[in-house]
Amino acid sequence: MENKGKDRMKDLRDRARNFFEDVDPSHDWHHVRRVEKMALRLAEMKDADKKVVRAGALLHDIGRGKEDRGEIDEHASWGAERSRDILGDLGFRQGVIDSVSHVIEAHRYSKKPEPETLEARVLSDADNLDALGAVGIARGFAYSGEHGRVMFSDSGDVETARDHFRSKILSLDERMFTEPARKIADERKKYVEEFLDRVESEMRAEDQADAS
Repeated sequence: MENKGKDRMKDLRDRARNFFEDVDPSHDWHHVRRVEKMALRLAEMKDADKKVVRAGALLHDIGRGKEDRGEIDEHASWGAERSRDILGDLGFRQGVIDSVSHVIEAHRYSKKPEPETLEARVLSDADNLDALGAVGIARGFAYSGEHGRVMFSDSGDVETARDHFRSKILSLDERMFTEPARKIADERKKYVEEFLDRVESEMRAEDQADAS
């Protein structure tokens, strides 16, 4: 039975990876793998169901490419429904399918529904943690580049990567549901704040040089 479960999870991994052949670098398969590792780390600390957490991590962004291409309206709800077909085809139990579907539907920042289970909270925390710290900064600029968002501007008439960090990323620590995630978020948030302070300091220095 254990080997059968491992084979099923391997098949799930292979099925999930097929959805990430044409996505932006900030939501690619490497992002999925990082979220999986962090989610399992948090699951171990909180005694959450690792099977549900792992499956949810592997499938949570399968609709992201479709959303970015305008093929669907919202990737979390689409992924939650599509995951039911995938998990059913692979022979997962109905209880696991229902749990994973909720994990996926509830993972997205500032979108309903709220995560109601421990597994959903763990996945939400892991996904949000990947948007903080050094990796989060790299992802933020990669996403901005893919979607035509400028890095910095003082004009105030366009949304910039810096605006995104200030308005969303630096508030992610308030969205963490588990204590281990909050501790990690605090450390990573400080790094992002220091980075933005340095960027803005350099921009002020350039403005002063232009004015002299």
